[in-house]
This record gives sequence, structure tokens and C-alpha cells, in this order.
Amino acid sequence: MQTRTAGRAVLTTLTTAAVTAAVTAATLTVPAAAATGGGDGRHAATRAAMEAQVTAGAVGVLGQARDGDGSWNASAGVADLRTHRPRIAQDHFRVGSISKAFTSVVLLQLEAEGKVGLDDSVERWLPGVVHGNGHDGSAVTIRQLLNHTSGIFNYTEDEGFISLLSKDFPEHRFDSFTPEELVATAMKHAPSFKPGTDWHYSNTNYILAGMIVEKVSGNSYADEIERRITGPLHLRHTSLPGTDPTVPGPHGRAYSKLTDPAPDAKIHDVTELNPSWGGAAGEIISTTGDLNTFYSALLGGKLLPERQQKELLTTVSTGKQIPGGRYGLGVMAATLPCGTTIWMHGGGIHGSMSMASGTADGRHTASFNFNDDWAGDSTPLLLAEYCGTDRPAPRSGVAASPSDVTATLKALAALR
Repeated sequence: MQTRTAGRAVLTTLTTAAVTAAVTAATLTVPAAAATGGGDGRHAATRAAMEAQVTAGAVGVLGQARDGDGSWNASAGVADLRTHRPRIAQDHFRVGSISKAFTSVVLLQLEAEGKVGLDDSVERWLPGVVHGNGHDGSAVTIRQLLNHTSGIFNYTEDEGFISLLSKDFPEHRFDSFTPEELVATAMKHAPSFKPGTDWHYSNTNYILAGMIVEKVSGNSYADEIERRITGPLHLRHTSLPGTDPTVPGPHGRAYSKLTDPAPDAKIHDVTELNPSWGGAAGEIISTTGDLNTFYSALLGGKLLPERQQKELLTTVSTGKQIPGGRYGLGVMAATLPCGTTIWMHGGGIHGSMSMASGTADGRHTASFNFNDDWAGDSTPLLLAEYCGTDRPAPRSGVAASPSDVTATLKALAALR
């Protein structure tokens, strides 16, 4: 794969001991700003779960919930290990695979306009692109791209690409990748399975979806997202950086161990990076507030006509990869032990792990972000916010046990 390398900055590293000292020295929580002015209220369990994540080793966590009582903001830990600045509600961060829902919505809107069909083959729009080692774009539909039943190999599982994203990241953090290069990496491998016969999460699916958006519309997928979603919803803090390595302010720092499992692994400041390797599958930058606005509109039916909304929320089993999971078109469904069903998607990229979620009607939403990529777990936060405790008792009518539901939820949240 050919890459283009921009100027490099110094990669800051911190020792684990320094991180521990910094977090301990900092104030662990920031007072919540509730619309009602009554403090944490029904979100007290969520705050406790956030604080527990920092105690367990997360650098910092930021969260916002919205419901009938208004907006609630809270944070724990720190935004910056050197200055000990706390995280604030206005902080921008990379949302990773939460980007997939934005790409999906654009394609669904184009379908509603009669410009493309979910059952169109990939070959129709991208002739010759999905080809080689058993891949056949004529046998894969757009729907199968969006719900991950295409069988197309996931380029981020390529061994060379894994190295670029982990141990070799310091030398390649500013490299640029085109969508064609990313797909070509996937085409070096055999498909995971015959299209439509199984499920496997593949970032290649959404790189191809972004390419189809551009072929159908004649515009970049970023322009279409801005015209159709971020503009109309006034998501002023949501951006698609392309190859720009910076994060708009205000923002904290993003920290990574680059997948090194050693207890004393170096912690790198990875705030600045070129996100083009994520493209339509994961490049977006946003805030907890903007993510909640997006999910409220998405689940509330404000972005899609009724037919396309039904397509969005029609799920398939996540099969052997995540037993018990269900995946729609860029969103996932989970019924919690307390009986509440939520729609959600996680997102991970260097130094950032995020979660966006909401109830089926979009009236209760919650978004979270960790500014590290090794310690945070959004599962207890979701359980606390929607069930009132991070260890909810099973409700009558919920078939799976709480432990099974939690395991499925954790696996869904970990998809990157």
C-alpha cells in the first residue's frame, strides 16, 4: 500500500507511574450540570459508574445524558495528564465507528430519493473494485455492506495494517490513505464467508459505502454528511477532518498504549493523527452533546422517511462473533436486563473510546467518551444510565440472564 507522509510531531510518552500520580492528584469529578439544577438526580448511578471507571484505571471519562428532565453533563478523571485539567462538556473527541451511522443515513436518504437501492450490487456502482481472492462485487449488495453480512475482508485485520496502527504507529501516524488503498488491502485476502450467509464486522464495508455515496451523489461523502445531517441538525461541533491531524478546541489529550499489554507499557499522547485510515468508517470528530442530538433525531425518525427508518432498524444476528447481538444499518440493538431496549454504537480510534446510545423513540439518549484506549468500558455506564444501576436485576420477560446480556453488550460496545 502506498502512503503519503506529512510532517511528523514528537510523540509524547508518559510512564504508567506518572499517569497514576497525575490522575490521583487531580480532582476526580466535575460537578454535573443538570438542566433542572438539582445535581445528579436520577443520573447518580451513572456518575458513580464513571468514577468507578477512573478508579479502575481510565484516564478520564466524559458523559452527557438527555431525557425529559433536560441535559445532564458529568466527567471523571482528567483531560490532560500534564496539566490535570478536568474534562468539560464542550470537549471535542474522535468518535471512531459511530461515524458509520452518518454514512448509513446518507445512503438511506439517497435511496428514499430513488437514486440508489439497498439491493443494488456493489459492482453496479463500483465496477471492478471488489474483486480478487474470491471477492465478487456483483454478489454483494449495499444492504450487506451496511449490516456487515457482505463477507468482505476487514482491512483493519490485515497484519501489516495492524502493525501500522500499533507498534509502527509513531512512524506512520500522519500517513494518508485513500479509500481505494484501504479496499485494496482487503482484496489481498479471501472473503470471510459467502455474502449473506454469516456476519462479521468489517470496516471495509463502510469505506465502500462512502465510495458509493460519492459515485451516486457526485459529491464527497463528507459534503453529503454536512449537507444532509450536520447542517440541518446544527451539529456545529461535529466535523469530518479528512487528512487534517488536529482536533478542534476545546479538547483534552488522547492517550494510547498502542495495544502493548505490558502493565508498565508506555503511554503515548496520540491526540494528533491523520484519520484518513478510518474514512467513512470512522473519521468523525464530535462532542457528547452533538452525538445525543444526532441519536435523538436518528431514532426519533427525523432524518429518514418511514420506509428507510424501518430498514435502518431491521437487524440481523451478529452470529458467532457476538452471540446474542443484533445489528441494523450502522446501529446495534440491545435489550438490557432491566427490560429497556437501546440502540447504540461504539467507536474506537487511537486514544479515544466512545459510545452513543438512545431508547427506541430517541427521547432518552446518552453519550460517553474515554480519552484512553485501554481501560475504559462503557457497558457499566449504559446499564447505570438506562437501568439505574450498573448491576441490574433481571426483569420478567427478559429471556437472557443478566450476565449473558452484559457480555453481549460489552462485545457490541467493543466493536471498532
